Amino acid sequence: MKISLNEIKKLVPAAAKVSTDELTTLIGSRLVEIEEKIDLATKYANIYIVKVAECEPIPDTHLHLCQIDAGTIGKKFSDVSTSTSKPTNSASSNPTAQVVCGAPNVHKGMLAVWLAPGAIVPQTYGGEDFKLGSRKLRGHESNGMLAGLDEIDLGDDHSGIVEIDPAQVNATTGKKVQPGDSFAEAFDLNDIILDIENKSLTHRPDTFGLIGFAREVAGILGAKFDESMSEQSGISISGAPVARPVVTGELPILAPRRSRRSPETDIAGSSLISIKITNPELCQRYSCAVIEMSDATSDDKYLTPMDVFLAKAGMHGISKIVDVTNYLMLMTGQPLHAFDYDKFVAVGGSKHPNIIVRAAKEGEELQLLDGKTIECQKHDILITSNDVPVALAGAMGGKNTEIDASTKQVIIESATFSLYNLRKTQMAHGIFSEAITRFTKGQPAVLTMPVLEQACSMLGGKVLSVTDEYPAHDGPSVVKITTDDINSLLGTKYTKKQIISTLENVGFKISEKSNTLIVATPLWRTDIHIKEDIIEEVGRLLGYDNIPLDLPTRPYLGAEKNALLDLKTRARNILSGRISAHEVLTYSFVSRKLQESVGEDPADSYLIVNSISPELQCFRQSLAPSLLEKMRDNLKAGFKDFSLYEINQISRKSLGLDQDDVPRLRTRLAFATTGDFYLAKAAISALLADLGFKSLDFSVFDQPDAAPYLEPLHSAIVSVAAPDNTSDTTSDTTPVAYLGEVKSSILRQLKISTPVSVFELDLDSLLQLQPATTSTSIKLSKFPSVERDITLKVSAKQDFASVVQPVERVLKELGLNFTLTPTSIYQPIPAGTTKNISFHLRFSSDKKTLENTEISAIMESVEKSVKQAVGAVVI
Repeated sequence: MKISLNEIKKLVPAAAKVSTDELTTLIGSRLVEIEEKIDLATKYANIYIVKVAECEPIPDTHLHLCQIDAGTIGKKFSDVSTSTSKPTNSASSNPTAQVVCGAPNVHKGMLAVWLAPGAIVPQTYGGEDFKLGSRKLRGHESNGMLAGLDEIDLGDDHSGIVEIDPAQVNATTGKKVQPGDSFAEAFDLNDIILDIENKSLTHRPDTFGLIGFAREVAGILGAKFDESMSEQSGISISGAPVARPVVTGELPILAPRRSRRSPETDIAGSSLISIKITNPELCQRYSCAVIEMSDATSDDKYLTPMDVFLAKAGMHGISKIVDVTNYLMLMTGQPLHAFDYDKFVAVGGSKHPNIIVRAAKEGEELQLLDGKTIECQKHDILITSNDVPVALAGAMGGKNTEIDASTKQVIIESATFSLYNLRKTQMAHGIFSEAITRFTKGQPAVLTMPVLEQACSMLGGKVLSVTDEYPAHDGPSVVKITTDDINSLLGTKYTKKQIISTLENVGFKISEKSNTLIVATPLWRTDIHIKEDIIEEVGRLLGYDNIPLDLPTRPYLGAEKNALLDLKTRARNILSGRISAHEVLTYSFVSRKLQESVGEDPADSYLIVNSISPELQCFRQSLAPSLLEKMRDNLKAGFKDFSLYEINQISRKSLGLDQDDVPRLRTRLAFATTGDFYLAKAAISALLADLGFKSLDFSVFDQPDAAPYLEPLHSAIVSVAAPDNTSDTTSDTTPVAYLGEVKSSILRQLKISTPVSVFELDLDSLLQLQPATTSTSIKLSKFPSVERDITLKVSAKQDFASVVQPVERVLKELGLNFTLTPTSIYQPIPAGTTKNISFHLRFSSDKKTLENTEISAIMESVEKSVKQAVGAVVI
């Protein structure tokens, strides 16, 4: 999205008082990321408004020899032209410069745009940078050029040169334009354009209009956004239209209302339109007007400030009605669309327009304005005339109601649609227009009527009817919060007055009750719902960089140990390290075809509604089928003897739902290897033994539904006893896994020619068998730790605990954080009277960084303590 800084400064006077660099830095840090700053002043340097004083055809060519009045600017070029130019008969006393022009619309007396020698053609700026000079054409000296709309990069038209209205007002001086005026100054092109990153404003539909963006700029500058400053745009801060003296036929200001129709007393004429919204979740509000126009597709022959405004935003002028709707969309963020009234009625076959807003039916087709015919999907929203589709809501109008030269009456639509449906529509049909970009942010319903009314005013036709369907009128959200809530979370000391002022600057309404702030959110702020939203607003507008940098006051405590994560880590170390298996990570979604191939019932799988591929429709019931696919791929690639494993989650309908009505998930470890049953048995035996489960039992596989791909006679259920279980009976064991060889019929279906065996281990069941551990948080220090190794010679009869206890006692008395890790015990063979015990010490202070002298004193205390306690000698 492109934002004009000049337009921002018109709406926010405070923005004009700070430098461009300071302003863009604040916008970048408190509102949105700026990808690029584009300086238009350099792009339009050496370009002037001129008057064609004389214009004569050059015989036998399509060219014209023109003498142009460029005011005093043209003097330095007039001498170059005198040898080949004729004296001008112009009443102007200014010297003229000579230009050869081939445009068919060039004529004497017109005001045109002259690219003087030395100017870079704007169309090439930033690319080849084509610089103009003076040269001879057909024997005539030509200085620079008279430019077309495409050449000054303000449109696509190349049919002629740009013509300027003699009554046009210079944007800088406020006077009528004169020959010699800087084109950039006259049309407000001495501007900086901010190319901003849209994604960071996804939750802020109000900022996709200049007024909303300017409101935020005022807020980050600490200034209250003045509603009267938006009057020059024709839209007030609240979204209601304001008086525009230069436009006739203004409508009265209408506030959003609950009524389903605008009263006939508000608008001349009766209501010509009926509107039906079949589902308010698809369309919260639909407003429209019927306007009688004689020039719906007319295009002004002159270059206008609106053409320039649209071009600076990355759009081009098309026709009066399209330009007005685009202008209002850029100013307010509310898109509009226009239908041909008579075509709309004819399509529906009714006397008056009968608009129905509904979900599309599967298979419905609609030809869009770009000529493309689409097949609608059930998530699409359609605008229909008596149930006949005429537009893909929020995306593009239909060809059957297109406005053309014969259009006499138009229907102007201003509505809001479900952002979730339109996001799907956008991706499904590849439509990424400015309008749908704004709709997919969630446009607030409050703007539809005010913007519609302003469109009626600016178009200047006769308004025949205005209708407003608003089934559910939303009021402002109200959040209760205190200054302590804000300051405690942000770590600030903002005053109540400062907080209130900050929020009111951007349109929040605040009242107080018993030291509590009652914050009513503006209707355009659809993203504010809870306390944290308000706190974020205060922190952002006042600047996160202004929050004091303080360390947390809470103690430094390490996170509690996650038993399942620890089990996974230990299993990975065993499988990858000892068994030399390769870990893989596959999609949690599989195809129905794979499940059927391995004998699983797809009906027991949860289906993915919006799957990323037809091959990934079902949430998998087990991990082994995914591993079998990877075994096939690797065997096909030429690998022979290898093993794969994966740790992930599975689910199926038969597992039921948890207390939150969410499908139950189980964590599994699956292993697959080339070879028979005994290879898989050896792998799981080694794994469970290293994990501490010594008592293993392999029983007959009597659960074919759990793993229908296993050969029953070459399979088994694996049961284990808890590590602390001393019983020798198998009745105290718990089933935790199944293993076996994959059926040869299934291997053939998967195109695997080598025997493959697998096991699948339920880590959740295994975890429950581990003895419960008391988890204690480890206190951490913000100061660096010290590490030392120490070896003590003690009596051969001395146990390790009696040696460690005096060391720990000293460190605790000194108030240190520490860990002690044994590293070795050495005793000579044959055994002597002494042995050496080595361990690693790591310690730190909570209060300071320990110096060398302090570290030496600590170690001396440790040595003294163990010597006194057990007669140990440090070696």
